[in-house]
Amino acid sequence: MKKSVLIFGLILGAVLCINMIYTVNLCYSDFDFKSNDVIGYASMVVILSLIFFGVKNYRNKQLNGFISFKEALKTGALIAVIASTIYVAVWLFYYYLFVPDFLDHYIPHVLKETPATELATKTQEMANFKEMYKNPFFVVLITYAEVLPLGLIVSLVSALILKKKTIKNTIG
Repeated sequence: MKKSVLIFGLILGAVLCINMIYTVNLCYSDFDFKSNDVIGYASMVVILSLIFFGVKNYRNKQLNGFISFKEALKTGALIAVIASTIYVAVWLFYYYLFVPDFLDHYIPHVLKETPATELATKTQEMANFKEMYKNPFFVVLITYAEVLPLGLIVSLVSALILKKKTIKNTIG
């Protein structure tokens, strides 16, 4: 299991990071960039579907096509944790070394899309968020929160779909 988890965790982490860096660069380079959470999370779910293939690969190549729900969930969750940890580590490196002014570029995009009736509230909310983002511990927590819960949900769904119990020989 270790080999499958590590390989798929590393691949998934790399793909997530490429997507993250692309999106951040888009925010910097495209004034008309729209911070669409639905599209952002949908793309993450598509990327996180690699968890399914990691569990399926482990089941088929190392367990002769059989895996319990518990083992499938554990495998998927470990892939998600490795990928999320890579995502967090790359974000910390990228944010602090290359885009420390990211929120100064991102917040105007968010406020531009906010309805006028909610603008004052959203402006205060974003100011609070920017203040909290000064704490590296908060940055780590919020970055894990972006990707790990989705990874765990995909792991759960994958385990439900892929579980197969061995057929026991009941003949005497």
